[in-house]
Amino acid sequence: MSQPTASFRAKLQAGGGFLTGMVIPNMGAFIAWGFITALFIPTGWLPNEELGSLVGPMIIYLLPLLLAYTGGHLVHGQRGGVAGTIGTIGLIVGSDIPMFLGAMLMGPLSALIVKKWDSYIQPKIRPGFEMIVNNFGLGILGFGLAILSFKVIGPAVLAINEGLTAAVDALLATGFTPILALLNEPAKVLFLNNVIDQGIYYPLGMQQSVEAGKSIFFMVASNPGPGLGLLLAYTFFSGSKVMRQTAPAAIIIHFFGGIHEIYFPYVFARPITLVGMTLGAGSGIATAQLFDAGLVAGPSPGSIFAYLLLTPRGGFVGTIAAVLVATTVSFLVNAFLLRLTQKQDAAKEDHELEAELAEAKARTSSLKQEGKDVLSASLAGGISHAAVPSQASAVAVRIKKVVFACDAGMGSSTMGASLFRKKLAGAGIPVEVTNTAIEKIPGDADVVVTHKNLSERTQRAHGDIEIVAIDNFLGDSALDQLFARIEEQSGSEGDPR
Repeated sequence: MSQPTASFRAKLQAGGGFLTGMVIPNMGAFIAWGFITALFIPTGWLPNEELGSLVGPMIIYLLPLLLAYTGGHLVHGQRGGVAGTIGTIGLIVGSDIPMFLGAMLMGPLSALIVKKWDSYIQPKIRPGFEMIVNNFGLGILGFGLAILSFKVIGPAVLAINEGLTAAVDALLATGFTPILALLNEPAKVLFLNNVIDQGIYYPLGMQQSVEAGKSIFFMVASNPGPGLGLLLAYTFFSGSKVMRQTAPAAIIIHFFGGIHEIYFPYVFARPITLVGMTLGAGSGIATAQLFDAGLVAGPSPGSIFAYLLLTPRGGFVGTIAAVLVATTVSFLVNAFLLRLTQKQDAAKEDHELEAELAEAKARTSSLKQEGKDVLSASLAGGISHAAVPSQASAVAVRIKKVVFACDAGMGSSTMGASLFRKKLAGAGIPVEVTNTAIEKIPGDADVVVTHKNLSERTQRAHGDIEIVAIDNFLGDSALDQLFARIEEQSGSEGDPR
């Protein structure tokens, strides 16, 4: 991949990461609204007019304001969060639809304006006047932002929303919704799923859910079926022993845990399997459309349990059918594709394992001598990874804190940190291991572990921290090398703290 293309992808990932940073912390509120909707609306499981009255105020006021506050807080802390809510209330009052798109725009924009004002005025404030300047400055700016959003930005957002809605309605009317799989599946394995999910599908889904009590847009990118079919195909038909051995564990993490990132390395190992993933996802969307299926809120994480819990009354047949069809199509197509390369993979695997072992020994020797090199290697069967040294990696660093980072800090990074923490604890090594979103990596981290497709974005945000880029959280020799460094450090220096 060329450098300009990689940089553009990193920028898109960063944009998706910001959207994720607004949405994911508030998913509990969205799910709570989904449960209230599923239970108490007239067509719900337990129709209740009194409790059902919570649905409207929550989606009109609570959820957009939560998004606005969180987006503003990401830009400028608490003052940014307050500015974001003030600016967004103008949009809400001036419209008759849920302002999710508006909140995700106005929250950060309002915070940015206040941040610029603060950076200008703070150095000029005389001692003793800080509180009055800060409070009245925010109040006056908030007043202007509320009026601006009510009169100008609100109508513009409404026009954009109407255009998107018309385009979506036209797509649904043609019955061509399954073609969204052509966008979704490549975007997911490039870690761009949050750009389309949190940026497009969630707002559209929430708006549709208000009117119909459910939305198919919560299912078009989150269906766990295609990933399950891929991993099942690897389990039974891969010519790589490593892939066959790791795929069953990945199935549990993906299908039941909802961490879809776990199957991305299997797609990269054999990019042709993207064909099976796309056909499986498209078949799942078509099935959901056939059964008029939908969820009441966005499933996060994308676990089968979340799917079932957020299925409205009378919708289980369609939801389950969409998952089963997507799984079956993905499995059959990918099984066929993997069989085509099965003999070739099996023939070269022994040679690759032997080469990998020799290479790993050479790396270990180098690390013991210098204590600073984090080199690349490739897993047998075609999974490749690399350790990407940043400026800090040129100097031997005593590792006291390892941070696993991913897009939202709540999926693959959580799993990776848990596995590595247990491995260190089993060896009696008290090094701190935690996980977070890329943009929130703490400054006291000594090493950051992330997926190779997020490494450029991580280095752009934190170029002064050593970055170890991996491809598989279940088994990656870069993680083994990192563990060996920490283990040797612990043995030679005692307590690494």
